[in-house]
Amino acid sequence: MAYQMHSFETASFLAAALADRVAAALSAAIAARGEATLAVSGGSTPKAFFEALSSRAIDWPKVKVTLVDERFVPEDNPRSNHLLVKTHLLKDAAAMAQFVPLYRPEATIEDAAITASGIVPGMTGPFDVVILGMGTDGHTASFFPGGDHLTAALDLTLPRRVMTMEAPGAGEARLTLSFSALQDAGLLVIHIEGAEKKSVLEKATAGTDEADMPIRAVLERAATTPEIYWAP
Repeated sequence: MAYQMHSFETASFLAAALADRVAAALSAAIAARGEATLAVSGGSTPKAFFEALSSRAIDWPKVKVTLVDERFVPEDNPRSNHLLVKTHLLKDAAAMAQFVPLYRPEATIEDAAITASGIVPGMTGPFDVVILGMGTDGHTASFFPGGDHLTAALDLTLPRRVMTMEAPGAGEARLTLSFSALQDAGLLVIHIEGAEKKSVLEKATAGTDEADMPIRAVLERAATTPEIYWAP
């Protein structure tokens, strides 16, 4: 498995360094194409990174932001990743970014996935930046062990799309970008913190079963070499 490891003494140092790295990648994309795309993950880990990134001098109106995955809940739900991003990233200068949520108020989650697939950036070409997290069960995005659509989600021969996922460890039903939509990003980052997550990463790199630990798919088969950002 090929990846680049970046270790930091503290989470605050990590947040600042990752914000600088992402800001540079987005600014380079804007200079090259006039726009940039960023897909981020939820959870508690990226909060400090979001806060740091929101203060960076980027031409934010030219940045399209979306989520790697989302629970099928409205924006005002406390467990919404949209709410997390709105609170910690889409503020100050970054409030000018164009945010495209995965959640859609459709009758079914399947309908929401179809609608989102038609409007989310990154469905026609690689994202400029993708930030992934990782759970203690080895999941990333909403690629959960035991997920009902895990095999299809990890299949790189299938189109880039937003798809649904239900799994024992997922809680609510999820919307997630497919692996095919994530694996070729210009910058692909796995952001983890704490000794437990590092131990999970070490276990993942020591094995090969993607169904057991889906993070292995990213580490083994992504077209872009993942960069891992870790702090104790």
